[in-house]
Amino acid sequence: MDILEPDLLRTFLAFVDGGSLARAASIVGRSPSAVTAQMQRLEDIVGATLLAPTGRGRTLTPTGEELVGHARRILSVHREAWLSLKGARAEGKVALGATQDFADRALPDLLRQFARSHARVRLDLRIDRTAQLAQALSEGAIDILIAMRGASEPDEIGVLSEPMLWLGAEAGLAAENADLPLALLDPPCAFRTAGTAALDAAGRPYRIAATSSSLTGLRVAVRAGIAVTVRTTRWMEDGIVDVGKRYGLPSLGQAEFTVRYRSGAGQAATDLAALICDGLNAKPPVPRL
Repeated sequence: MDILEPDLLRTFLAFVDGGSLARAASIVGRSPSAVTAQMQRLEDIVGATLLAPTGRGRTLTPTGEELVGHARRILSVHREAWLSLKGARAEGKVALGATQDFADRALPDLLRQFARSHARVRLDLRIDRTAQLAQALSEGAIDILIAMRGASEPDEIGVLSEPMLWLGAEAGLAAENADLPLALLDPPCAFRTAGTAALDAAGRPYRIAATSSSLTGLRVAVRAGIAVTVRTTRWMEDGIVDVGKRYGLPSLGQAEFTVRYRSGAGQAATDLAALICDGLNAKPPVPRL
């Protein structure tokens, strides 16, 4: 009997979560052709078509939809088995810092898995902006960091890349005019820089309609239809959707996130960092030239 390889299932779920083979390739750090080959291999193992052509893209077949739940459970069991073996005798404290991008979605499930196997380990959590978290890591105040990537750092253990999107209220803007209203975080912010640079290059007029020091404030402005903003799919929810095509906005680049680990933080921190990299599909960093 052929085995449903975890690596193939991770790529399959990257397609499910990203919505296209191109986004899946970006998430898992492979070329589009390699991702296509992996999906063909998975279809051979399953013995049925998982993805069907639809327009310019692909969609899940009934068999593909059925596989989604199985794939998530298989990968979850793999992680739980590994953690259980590693964490039975672990204790102490792990300090984790992350941006809001990961606090709402990815982290709760990963921390739940970690707590089950490392029941005696205390977690100190800090949700903040990238600059503040990077400083805390350098001062030894946190052991693991998940944030936007700037320059290559020697303590990086994982990198993930995701497409940046124009996000706005599903109901539309409260007031439309020639200048595109933007909701932006206070500088410094890589998303802010990418959005304004793309609009400047396209010659698209815009105005800053709302600013905030936190993503919570930014979300309020976007949901209200005051303005659109730039984030990734991690920020999408009911009422906040991709509006790039609706408003004819220019393409954006990739957002890079990094997982960094403080050397000597301890075995429990090492286990959690490895779990995070696996759960986020973070790849070993390639030094920038």
